[in-house]
Amino acid sequence: MTASKPGGSRFSGWLAEARTSVAGARLPALMVELPALAALLLAAVGGSRLWALAPAVVALGLLAWTWRRGAAAGTFVVARVLLLACAYLLGAVHGLDPTLAVGVAVAALAVLGEPLLAGMYEAVYPVSANLPGLGSQPDRSPNPGRVALANGAAVLVALVCAFTGLVGGIALAAAAVALGFTAFTGLRVLRAVLARRGREARLHAALTAYEPDFLVHWNAPAGTAYQLAMWLPYLERLGRKFFVLVRNQTNFTEAVALTKVPVVMRMGLNQLDEVIAPSLRAAFYVNTATVNNHVVRYTNLTHIQLNHGDSDKVPSHNPVFRIYDRNFVAGQAAIDRFAANGVRMPAEMFTIVGRPQVENVAIAAGPIASIANPRVLYAPTWAGFYADSNYSSLLVGYDIVKALVARGCSVVFRPHPYSNRSAALAGECARIRALLAEDRRTNGRPHVFGAEAEVAMSVADCFNASDAMVSDVSSVVADYLYSEKPFVMVAVSAPAAQFPETFPLARAAYVIDAHDGRVQGLDAALDDLLGSDPLAATRRDLKKYYLGDIPADRYAQRFLDEASRYL
Repeated sequence: MTASKPGGSRFSGWLAEARTSVAGARLPALMVELPALAALLLAAVGGSRLWALAPAVVALGLLAWTWRRGAAAGTFVVARVLLLACAYLLGAVHGLDPTLAVGVAVAALAVLGEPLLAGMYEAVYPVSANLPGLGSQPDRSPNPGRVALANGAAVLVALVCAFTGLVGGIALAAAAVALGFTAFTGLRVLRAVLARRGREARLHAALTAYEPDFLVHWNAPAGTAYQLAMWLPYLERLGRKFFVLVRNQTNFTEAVALTKVPVVMRMGLNQLDEVIAPSLRAAFYVNTATVNNHVVRYTNLTHIQLNHGDSDKVPSHNPVFRIYDRNFVAGQAAIDRFAANGVRMPAEMFTIVGRPQVENVAIAAGPIASIANPRVLYAPTWAGFYADSNYSSLLVGYDIVKALVARGCSVVFRPHPYSNRSAALAGECARIRALLAEDRRTNGRPHVFGAEAEVAMSVADCFNASDAMVSDVSSVVADYLYSEKPFVMVAVSAPAAQFPETFPLARAAYVIDAHDGRVQGLDAALDDLLGSDPLAATRRDLKKYYLGDIPADRYAQRFLDEASRYL
């Protein structure tokens, strides 16, 4: 089952692929450069200035359209130089004010200086935050985007002067201002680069003086801060000094928003030696990012993989887990999962620590059949990066939520944050939110969705606000098991009859079959979920298997004790 809508536009799919290809990266530039080139040629051979007007207007319009969300210095340089050459030819061929030629040359110099300015600006990146002794962050206020706008305005003025016969001195004045602004911004950027290099020179000394016991290495796509956020409170409860090491500016910004501990950014492999302070004893990881091996190569550290959830998904038994000294897992199920899938790992590489994140999840107070109008959490996962990890039930989610509403249930809807990365899944999320909004307006049921469920509430809050759950193959299912409340799993990647064999946690779930894109067994599953609940005892047994046989009053302490052994 794919994440694309049936009957979707083939052209839109091709365009999406083109945008991510090497050739596709040139497509926007070519769209502007070709009419600019046409304007230049018509200016050279045309008998009238008006001949070059139409393609010049098209080129300028496309420039404005592509810059509508903010100009980027160093882009569309060729197109703008072609337009300036067009203005020069019109001035030379039609006998316009000679100062126009000087204005064109000055404007071209400013435009050609943008790539250098943009390259310098890329070097104005943060080094650290919250680290004592390293001073403030670099000043990124000299935004080259404003330079691009100023130079674009100079190009426009030159063209207007060329087409209308206005005094060329106007174009020269505009170009001089643009060039001056470009040079001034360049000086400010240079100062910021030098300041960054000064902070880098002091980084190792600052970390050495800070004396951290461990670091947390995190590299992930934008919008995945939850991976780090779920572990930070427990790492901070260790009471030991540490810092978060990130590898890109997006993650740096996200990490700084989550914690007051030092955050250090090092992008290149050759920049990592300076962050390995003598006091460091361990490194923790919250995902299996490829660049984790940049830090794993430091053999003087103990490398501990925490991961960001436990599930029966393919990524949860990836052989890459072998590269870590220790894998902290929730329960015996995680260990057996590797063996069951042919991934041989020594027993000493695993440590069962439970899932400390569920310590505040409330246990079911009684049978669900005693609740008159139960509230059901629908928490679908996303489509995954690859076809073999697409377990999302969102494409049939509307039918499931509609059936819940028809039974008088209120719904908490919390999709995976990555759902918005797929147009098809995002569209289904919108349909479900609209359904819940309409039912809440019409029947007054207290549905929870949108920002209220996805931002204001944590996952644990959503668990505690529900009496049952519908999900698919996701780590939230194992976490929900802690509550001992009933749940449904939607079988997307395999028929319902084969589902528990591939995904053992389904032994504790009521299964809805959706492997061929159609919902089957929905009513029977919901009858069991909301009624007699025959799997209650099975859930209690599997809870220990998946989440560890750990006393509830010391549940999170197990992780703290085990982590402290390596510090």
